[in-house]
Amino acid sequence: MSRAVEESNRAMLRARDAMDRSYAQPLDIPALARIAHVSEAHFIRTFRATFGETPHRYLQRRRVERAMALLVETDRDVTDICYAVGFGSLGTFSRTFRQIVGASPSDFRRRRTAPVNVPSCFAKAWTRPSSFG
Repeated sequence: MSRAVEESNRAMLRARDAMDRSYAQPLDIPALARIAHVSEAHFIRTFRATFGETPHRYLQRRRVERAMALLVETDRDVTDICYAVGFGSLGTFSRTFRQIVGASPSDFRRRRTAPVNVPSCFAKAWTRPSSFG
């Protein structure tokens, strides 16, 4: 790998790390391009070539991933979660969530009955009806 490619990858990683840290904040291409020390157009092209998706799509996916965790781990209202993860409107949040996850936020929460981060064999036993009547 050439030195130029390594420098470009590091710049894109700096910007992606900033997106991971500040996903709930308003982030725009000019600010991210400044972090990467490149022009806006070059940033968008290079980010997509490096990570396989545009910066906007990456940020949306990151926000949806965090929303999924909040839907399962908390009882917070879907609207609260929408704004907490950085979406500006409930409609955009719901549409984007459905595109990425395949279900609405409410349906996703309803279907996730097993605890997160447990072995699947335990989760299946945990969600199985009890025979102790």
